[in-house]
Amino acid sequence: MKLVILFGPGAVGKMTVGQELAKITELKLFHNHMSLELANQFFDWSTTGFKQIDRLIRFGIFDIVAKSDLEGLIFTFVWVVNEQKEEDYIDSIVEIFQKENAEIYYVELYADLEERLRRNKHEDRLNEKPSKRDTAFTEKMILHHESKFKLNTEEGDLPNKEILKIDNTHLSAAEVASQIKDFYSL
Repeated sequence: MKLVILFGPGAVGKMTVGQELAKITELKLFHNHMSLELANQFFDWSTTGFKQIDRLIRFGIFDIVAKSDLEGLIFTFVWVVNEQKEEDYIDSIVEIFQKENAEIYYVELYADLEERLRRNKHEDRLNEKPSKRDTAFTEKMILHHESKFKLNTEEGDLPNKEILKIDNTHLSAAEVASQIKDFYSL
């Protein structure tokens, strides 16, 4: 069993890279919006009901997949890397897989802001994530998150985690997926 945690800021390409990685490995993709979009069918974002449904779906999937005979899972996440509660959240996911002796891999994507704003309007993103279709709003959110949160690591952040960092500003999702596969021998 393998767990690949693919993280980085909004519109960096996590889902697209995850899709490409799933194509060239036996890993299944669970991008974070799979549960978010479903929860949003019932409750507005940030409500208690929304958070409960999202957690129920995610942790139910994590538990079942970790105990299965699947090769593994790719999970995408926007990680505020300097907030302990975010690291605790990721650690709680990792713990589920470690109980089943899974190998854990961390992959961080980063790209320049101009490229991320361009990707924010990409057709695949908008098709897969209905909540992102108001691109004027999501652009404001990307800019707000860029100014308020630390969404990429620096040397010394997350010292207990080996992280493969990839600048995918000028790389295709397939190229990034190939780098991940080769680096971790997936």
